[in-house]
Amino acid sequence: MIQNFLYSVSTVLAIVLPIVGLVVGAVLGVLVYTLLQKKKLGDAKQSANKITEGAYAEAKEIRAQAKNAQKESILETKEEIQKLRTEYERELKERRNEAQRSEQRLMQREEALDKKEEALDKKTESIEKIKADLLEKETKIEAKRAEVDSAHERMISEIEKVSKLTREEAKAQLVHEIEEEAKRAAAVMVREIEASAKEEADKKARSIVATAVQRCAVDHSAEITVSVVNLPNDEMKGRIIGREGRNIRALENATGIDLIIDDTPEAVVLSGFDPVRREVARITLEKLIADGRIHPARIEEVVEKTRKELDAQIKETGENATFEAGVFGLHADLVRLLGRLKYRTSYGQNVLKHSLEVSYLAGLMAAELGADVKLAKRAGLLHDIGKAVDHEVEGTHITIGADLAKKYKESKEVVHCIAAHHNDIEPQSVEAIIVQCADAISGARPGARRESLDNYVKRLEKLEEIANSFDGVEKSFAIQAGREVRIIVKPESVDDNATVFMAKEIAKKIESEMEYPGQIKVNVIRELRSVEYAK
Repeated sequence: MIQNFLYSVSTVLAIVLPIVGLVVGAVLGVLVYTLLQKKKLGDAKQSANKITEGAYAEAKEIRAQAKNAQKESILETKEEIQKLRTEYERELKERRNEAQRSEQRLMQREEALDKKEEALDKKTESIEKIKADLLEKETKIEAKRAEVDSAHERMISEIEKVSKLTREEAKAQLVHEIEEEAKRAAAVMVREIEASAKEEADKKARSIVATAVQRCAVDHSAEITVSVVNLPNDEMKGRIIGREGRNIRALENATGIDLIIDDTPEAVVLSGFDPVRREVARITLEKLIADGRIHPARIEEVVEKTRKELDAQIKETGENATFEAGVFGLHADLVRLLGRLKYRTSYGQNVLKHSLEVSYLAGLMAAELGADVKLAKRAGLLHDIGKAVDHEVEGTHITIGADLAKKYKESKEVVHCIAAHHNDIEPQSVEAIIVQCADAISGARPGARRESLDNYVKRLEKLEEIANSFDGVEKSFAIQAGREVRIIVKPESVDDNATVFMAKEIAKKIESEMEYPGQIKVNVIRELRSVEYAK
């Protein structure tokens, strides 16, 4: 039992002793930590006391320095105030002196003004005297003027009695004589200026135009708004008409062209405003006649095939035209429109050939004048492009052509030349004027264009009527197919100088009252003949 007790005691001690050791160690650690913290706290308090003492000492020193600086600042401020006071007193003294001097000057001026006022009073008195004298003289002058006016009236009355003319009639006669004299002087001057200007200009113009015309040789075809198809025999007319007219209706509906079948032997007339459709109808009818099979289904088939062939021909024609003119880079639609001009005529002149001729002429004249040859040729080729569609689009061919050129990205210069080639707008470039001249040359040269007999006769009669409407005209003749009107004047009524004015007035009246292609020459002739008989 003792052993068991001892074993139990030893076991308890083995457990308790380590625990006691841990507790004692922890207590000792806490004591040591506490002592260390107290020591650190004491050191911190000592450092804080030292810093506080240093700060107090520094503050005292700064306060002493601030007091010294304040004293110095006060002294400097007092010195500055004294300086300013001294300067202010000096400036005030100067201003008082200046005010005294100004007062003296004002007094002097017042004295001078008083003297001037006295002088003015004296002058006013003298002026009043002068006015009175002038009034007296003016009264005398009015009296003299009245006497002169009455004498003048008496003199005019005497002159009217002697000359048997009133004052208004004499004035009108004098004005008329002065006017006639001025007209004669102006006519002489105009003739001299025109003679000197034309002497050199005519030579150059003739050279340029002659060179251009000689180098341009383009054939012209005479086409109108109808086409004639020859038939092998009159029996073919019945086949073209068909049973109850079904063939001719099918052909007219498919082409949009009227077929005129009348008593003309072995011929059918195609009438239509659109030249391309008329050409389609002509080719179709010729193919049907050659083939012999004429019925509505066959007609529609041939018309469609012919239209495609003609479209290809139109494109090829336009390309050939651009190649001949040397104008490249045109839009494909413009090339097709050029090809359509082959089937368009103006006064019997083929428009495509006319456009080519204008392009050639414009290029030649531009080269002679040093202008832009490419621009002139391009504008000349396109100047009548509006005529290709003028039956489809409203407006003049000039407006339509300019719009087409803008639409297909032509340059502003080309558009301007097209818009100005009939003077619808004022030409602003040399090339525009060249295209105008080339167009006039191409249309006005003999044989280029023709018109109906009735219109031709009416135009000649109108020319002679306008010429005969002027005073002093003895007789007139329209010659050169209406390109010239020759006027014979009475030599006793019209002098040489007056013929210049008469020619200009007649030309203006023709321009305002007539429409005509190209230009008309007005030739006024005055001839004095003396006839005597030997008996």
